[in-house]
Amino acid sequence: MSHITLITGSTLGGAEYVADHLADLLAQEGHQTDIVNQADLSELRLDSVWLVVCSTHGAGEFPDNIQPFVQQLSELKPDLSSLQYGIIGLGDSSYDTFCAAAKNLEQQLTSLGATRLGERLDIDVSQDPVPEDPAENWLAEWKNSLCE
Repeated sequence: MSHITLITGSTLGGAEYVADHLADLLAQEGHQTDIVNQADLSELRLDSVWLVVCSTHGAGEFPDNIQPFVQQLSELKPDLSSLQYGIIGLGDSSYDTFCAAAKNLEQQLTSLGATRLGERLDIDVSQDPVPEDPAENWLAEWKNSLCE
């Protein structure tokens, strides 16, 4: 089984709720999980699969709790070529910056050599008031990529 580190970027707690729910589901299947709500690059395992759950704040900005992590990635430019990750964005499609934070973080991770597993999930909270539901459906498919 895999070790999965769930990293959240959350303003109002929605991304944290999604991460908690997915961690429970993954643990039920025998995966080891950690949830990190204040990510620090120096404390993250690169031999773990990262599952990033990030909401978009304001006009496409990162939530406060993940900004230091994003800044570390930008400044330190670590070699993430051994890292595999999945990503889930939360946002409101009535804004032109829908899920911009997750999209920008995905681009940053890829530029540092990380490999995305599966497709990114963009959850429209105006259509899915319980974001855990589409995340759970996505996880059913995404977890298959852990074995490949």
